[in-house]
Parts: sequence; C-alpha cells; structure tokens
Amino acid sequence: MEKLEGFLEETEVNDIVSVSLSRFVTLLHKPNGHFEGLEIHASDKEATANKAVPNSAVTVRLPRELDVGSNDTIVFCMFTWPEANVEVEKVCHKTELKAEGVLYESRLVGLSVRGKKVSGLLDPVTITMDLSANETERPRCVFLNFSTKTLSSDGCLTQWAAGSGNVTCCCDHLTYFGVLMVSSNLTHQDQENLTYITMIGCSLSLVALVITVVLFVTNRKVRADVTMKVHINLVIALILLNLHFLPSQWVASLSSTGLCLYMALSLHYSLLATFSWMALEGFHLYLLLVRVFNIYISRYLLKLSLVGWGVPAVIVSLVVGSDRGAYGSVAQDSSSTICYIVNPTVKMGTSLGVFGLVFVFNVIMLGVAARRVVGLRQSREFGQSDRHRAKRAAFTLLGVTTLLGVTWGLIFFSFGYLTTPGLYLFCILNPLQGFFIFLWFVLSLRKRGNPTTATSSGTRTTNS
Repeated sequence: MEKLEGFLEETEVNDIVSVSLSRFVTLLHKPNGHFEGLEIHASDKEATANKAVPNSAVTVRLPRELDVGSNDTIVFCMFTWPEANVEVEKVCHKTELKAEGVLYESRLVGLSVRGKKVSGLLDPVTITMDLSANETERPRCVFLNFSTKTLSSDGCLTQWAAGSGNVTCCCDHLTYFGVLMVSSNLTHQDQENLTYITMIGCSLSLVALVITVVLFVTNRKVRADVTMKVHINLVIALILLNLHFLPSQWVASLSSTGLCLYMALSLHYSLLATFSWMALEGFHLYLLLVRVFNIYISRYLLKLSLVGWGVPAVIVSLVVGSDRGAYGSVAQDSSSTICYIVNPTVKMGTSLGVFGLVFVFNVIMLGVAARRVVGLRQSREFGQSDRHRAKRAAFTLLGVTTLLGVTWGLIFFSFGYLTTPGLYLFCILNPLQGFFIFLWFVLSLRKRGNPTTATSSGTRTTNS
C-alpha cells in the first residue's frame, strides 16, 4: 500500500484521473486554482469528484484547510479484499496486523496529498460509508498505522445512529481508514433504557442534593460540624457534576463550539472534583477510625478544600495547556453525542486513572470501617439484640459506601458476559448517589436528637 501510494502521488495529472481495477478504485486530482475543498464519491467500480455515482458506497469530504496547491496531487484509493466480512487478524495474518473486530466489507479508504503529511486538522476530513449492522454490533472508525501495524481510532470520531444506513468518520489526519465492527452485547433498546434510567437518577439526585445544601445552611449545629462540612463539599461537587452532565447531550447537538468547550471542560472538572472529595471522605474516615487520638490539624477544612478543589483545577489547566483540542463533542455508543474529552489518552489518564486510585483507596477504607463498626457494635451494644446490632451496622456501612463512592466501581463489572447486567446496576445505583447522600444526611440530623450523642474536639465527631 505504501509503495502504491507513493507511485500514485508521483503520477503527473492535469486535472482528474480515475482508475478502476478488480477490488481497487483510485482517483487523482490536481487543483487548477485556489483549493476550496473536495468531495469524492466512490462505488466498487468508479470514483468521481464533486458529483454522485451510481451505487455509491463511500463519500469523502476534504476541507479547505488542506490548502492544496497547483503542484500538489490528491490521491484517493479504495481497497477491498476478496473475502467479505473476515476477521482482520485472519485477513492480515502475514503482515501481523492485529485488531479486535471485523473490518466492514474488508474495505480500506486511503487519502493522501503529495509532499504533505497532514495531521491535526481543525476542520476534519469526513468519510461516510454505507453500513448495515445488527443489534449486537457497533461501528468504530479506525485507521491503519503502518509503523505499529495496528488499527487505531486516535484522532477519529465515529458518528453513527443505531438503525442508520451509514456511518461517518471524522478524522484530523490523512491515511488509510476503515470501519471496524465491534461486538456489543447491548441492543438499541438497552441503550435507550440505560439513557432514561441515568437521566432520571441524575435528576432525582440533583433535587435531593440541593435540598441537602438547604438543610445544611439552615441548621446552625450542623454547620459547626467538621465532618458535615466535608460531606457538603462532596454534595456541591456532585451538584456541579449533574448540572453539567444532564444538558451535555443537548449542548453537543448545537452548533456552538465555544459552549460545548465550556461544557466539556466544566464536566471534566466537576468529575475530578467529585473523585477528589470522595478520596478526602476516605482520608477523613481514616483519621476518625485509625488515627483516633491526636488528630487535630490546623486549618483542616481549608487544607482539604485546597486539595479537593485545587487539584482538579490543576489537572484541567495542564490538559488545556498541552492540548487545546482535548475537549469537544464526543460520540457515544447510544448514537448520541456529549461534550467531553475528545483525546482518549487524556480521558484514560485523567479520569479513569484518577478514579482507579481513588477507588482502591476507598475500598480499603471501607474494609477498615466495616471491621471497626462491627467491633464497636459487639463491644458497646451487648444489651441489644443481634438483629438490632446487625441492622444498625448495615445502615452505617451503607452510608459509608455511598460517601466513598464505591458504587462507581460497578463500571468494572460491565465487561464481557456481565456487560448488560453490570451496566444496568451501574446506571441505577451510581446516578442515585446524590439521593442516597441526602438520606444519609437526614438520618444524621435525626441522630443528633439522641441524648447519648457527644461531640469531641478536632476533626472527630460521634455523628460520623
């Protein structure tokens, strides 16, 4: 392919030349004047520029940003392997090309410009292909990386709606592109159900969290409790997260790039702030249960706030400084788009990576809390029935689980055979985290009426 591409780029043409052979179609175009963009239509037998062809299977739009001169040649190639719908690993076994999935119709579309290495386009190249997919498959736009011999989706955005007859790949560079059909255990109905469940859960949590803030502000005794102040910071982070997540899909459907950029950046920040305050909940729990004595820390809440709100701001600032195009409109499996992180490396490192560390730490803290709670119930409540002790211990641990955000870990069970039930559990329990915190907050207010409750100094309170 590389040799053929080089040969075609060096071929001299005056305007447009199209060649069609068995399972191979190419078009060479040399602009005569100022380049205003180009649209290429191709079928299995021919390719034309700026006009449709019968039985068109691929349509390519090249942006004006390419700035192709009169001495440059645009090369379009379309290869189709003899075997249709064959696993990529089998088709390309001799070249050790590896990918998980099926290359749709065994087709690759190549685009290049003589003498130019095109990458980082702000106005992307779009490749639209006819597509027929069943409910257990979803397309993913990929390109052939000759150096690593892999099919990668970096720099490409997949635009596809379930039931649609085509898929559009938006890519910021030129190379050989294809559509990889990836197995999906989710049907279109499941995707719709999960979307509705998530939206309802987030909306309910948002209302409950706002009520929680009102209760905190109107109760003077609660405002004096350091532990409650830690909780309310997590509540505020979750409010920001839900406020920016719920309208994100609607904002992505608009043509306002600036608004989508703000929404994506704010959503990323509020998500990181949520993770940070869940980690600080675990740290606060550690002080209360492990470092029982001598835990007074000067300006404790101020230092927690600097970490909880400051660290996410630093991470987002570094992302913006290193890659200004990291945020934008991102396609979802459910055929919708939201405003979030476009760069997959940034997404993995700053979101999943941070969450993984927080989750491991908080699971350890949950184990410590479970051991301490069970031990305290057994030693202090010997006059109560086993059933009553177990009930109070269970409610306490459920509250701690909610504050530590352990339900976020359900995403790890949404792979393989557990994809559908794992995602349903995640989309039911996780969006309701704010509602569960509201219940925990109300129960904590009721416990303050207990005459046996006493408050200690420093960062420790019996209400915790």
